[in-house]
Amino acid sequence: MIITEFSPHATSQAVYKEIANWARVITPFVLILAVVTLIQTHWTRIQRRVEYWQYSFVVFGGLIAMVVTGVPYGPQHATFAWLFNNVQVPMEATMFSLLAFFIASAAYRAFRARTFEATLLLVTAVIVMLGNVPVGDLIWPDAASNTRQWILDNPNLSARRGIIIGVSLGAISQSIRIILGIERSHLGGGD
Repeated sequence: MIITEFSPHATSQAVYKEIANWARVITPFVLILAVVTLIQTHWTRIQRRVEYWQYSFVVFGGLIAMVVTGVPYGPQHATFAWLFNNVQVPMEATMFSLLAFFIASAAYRAFRARTFEATLLLVTAVIVMLGNVPVGDLIWPDAASNTRQWILDNPNLSARRGIIIGVSLGAISQSIRIILGIERSHLGGGD
């Protein structure tokens, strides 16, 4: 699928369409596997009474609420839209806020290393964070958001592509190891 981004050749497009068709077939099975794993994991947490096990009931409640409103009525139904906009979106915003604070903390720790790369990381992090908040336009009118967008569109995008290619190759190699039986730890065994 990555090759189709770089090669508009008819063969790569045909392969892309074939993979997309396979993805449509595999996706429901992956969804079932994900739901079963979620239920097993949280049911085990409840049975063993591990730390914060009570939150597993919240997970089950959310899962049931989304399925009950989403499956029969569809994603356009008012109740499903309300649950999505008032539960899912704020939780995602919370996770991204935690990620932003983690990035700020990492940038601060890197800055303490007192190297050129650490300083570059800190300056870039500050520019990106100022470009994402309204106060950034008050401090640096028009330039904060434009500079942030340039950083995200150029150096960040190329690094992200490299990471995605590396992760994809790792997933492919791990899948091949599992298919060939070289890796068996996913079955609960050793090695």
